[in-house]
Order: sequence, then structure tokens, then C-alpha cells
Amino acid sequence: MIEFRSVSKTFPDGTLAVGEFNLVIPARRTTVLVGSSGSGKTTLLRMINRMVDPSSGTVEIDGESVQDRDPVALRRSIGYVMQNSGLMPHFTVIDNVATVLRLNGASRREAHERARELLDTVGLDRALADRYPSQLSGGQQQRVGVARGLAADPNILLMDEPFGAVDPIVRAELQQELLRLQRELDKTVVFVTHDIDEAILLGDQIVILDAGARVVQQGSPDEILANPVDDFVAAFIGADRGKRALSLRQTPHGTVVVDASGRAQGLLVADSPPAAAAADSGTFDGGGR
Repeated sequence: MIEFRSVSKTFPDGTLAVGEFNLVIPARRTTVLVGSSGSGKTTLLRMINRMVDPSSGTVEIDGESVQDRDPVALRRSIGYVMQNSGLMPHFTVIDNVATVLRLNGASRREAHERARELLDTVGLDRALADRYPSQLSGGQQQRVGVARGLAADPNILLMDEPFGAVDPIVRAELQQELLRLQRELDKTVVFVTHDIDEAILLGDQIVILDAGARVVQQGSPDEILANPVDDFVAAFIGADRGKRALSLRQTPHGTVVVDASGRAQGLLVADSPPAAAAADSGTFDGGGR
């Protein structure tokens, strides 16, 4: 479990990035911090591995303040995946993935063996192991970044807009890969994005932030979609428009789920009672979480 206790951060130029922030991030779940630029979400993420230290307050992991941990050792124990992958261009794929393992004392052979296993885990062909990042597509580079973040088998994985620089098709594939990995690996994932659709798809807990990391609303995707706390959240999630405002329409071919413009989004599955089917977000064939 990660906990922020009355955390604030003011940068040397006087910018208040975070003000009196409190949050509990449950273990083995995905918590998504979502907000526009300047909402403090990346600053919060980087406080967990001490890339940024708070001006006041504490960040704790399993009851221990991160300030009591050596920052280098702490960072090596936490996976970190960033936008544009952050790979070292002069290292091959396998050496990029093996970096943290080597720093932690593993032999080259042991690190490379583990790195090859991780290429399998993230869906990359082992034939890519000896290539350099410049020889990979954007999506492949991001998968290598995820593999590197998982190399030391960390309990915590931090992801800072990791899919923001790839095209929509690749982004959708990577999102599904992350969902698969989380089902298989059961990590504590803290994910930063400005995309509410991505947050709803990936998050077990969503935290919507305004300027200064003010928590506007937090809860599960279902809770936020069903009960936006105010007009700001309703507008942010698009509760009154498009695919957020779904309704049912009876047709000769069955019950169809339609959006606010009347366009079909999916077919209501008929193998559950109507009330249960309407309540279950996974019972219509229209994509989503």
C-alpha cells in the first residue's frame, strides 16, 4: 500500500504543484491519476520513487516513509515506465531490459536470461533482442520499456503517460497488454494520464485532479461514471454526450446499446436476466472495460 499524508510540493520558482494531498493507493490494484497539464499528477508519481521530494508531508510504502529509504535503492526496487520509453539508444534491447538486474548484481548471463523471459511476457519476439531502439517501432519500444520496468520483479510499477506517444491503434493494443499483465502479475500500478477514456479502461481506482493536485473525485470507474460529483467531473468524463450517455433500444434483431447521437455501440447479451445485464458493464459487446 502507498499512502500520501498531507503532501505538498512547491518548486523553487514558487509554483505550487501539490497542496495538502492525501490518498491511499491499495496494493495489487491499478490506480490512475488523471487530469489536465499542470494538475500535479506526474509530480505525485515521482514522489513515490523520490525523483521528487515533497516540501512537506510524507509518502509511505507499507507504512515506511520513502524519505527513510536510500533513493537509489528505492528506485531500483520500483518499476518505472515513461512516455517515449526512455530507452538507452546505445544499448541493445536485451541490455536495456537487463539494466536494473545488472545494477543489482546479477551476472550478465543471468540478467540476459531473465530479459529474454520478459520479452516473452510483454509479447515481443526474442529475435529483437539484439536490435537497438532506433530499429524498433514506437509500440515495440514501449513494450521494451515495460519489460525493463518489470525486470527486477517490483511490487510497484509507476507508469507516466506510457502510451501517449504512439498512434491510437498501437495505444489500444498496449492498453490491452497492460490489462493482461496486471491480471497475470498482480502489481501495484500507479498510472498517470490526461485521457479519461484510458483511465476508465485501466483503473480500479481513478483519482481526478485539478490544479495543485486537488482531488475533485476518486472512486471506481463505475462510481465516477454513475455519480459525477459536480459539473466539472461530468464535463471531464463527458457524462452527457457521446459514448458516455448510453441507452437501450429495442430492434427486431435484439436490444442494442446506443450512444447520445443514436449510434449503435454494442449488442446486449441475452444470456443474463435483463436487470443483471444492464448492471454489468461487461455484458454488452461494445468494447470498453
